[in-house]
Amino acid sequence: MSAYRCPVCDFVYDEATGAPREGFPAGTAWADIPDDWACPDCGVREKIDFERAGSEAGGPTSTRGA
Repeated sequence: MSAYRCPVCDFVYDEATGAPREGFPAGTAWADIPDDWACPDCGVREKIDFERAGSEAGGPTSTRGA
């Protein structure tokens, strides 16, 4: 499972834990999050602005255009 980081406030969405307060239970894939979903901590970024976090991809990479 992957994790995605907000480049503004560093909120991390981890697919393994989900975001229950946002209505996304553990195991919710990033692809299943609506494209217009905004960061719950800073509220200014859309999903496309999040960056992949962790070592799976060799470090953070942009999801823009993915």
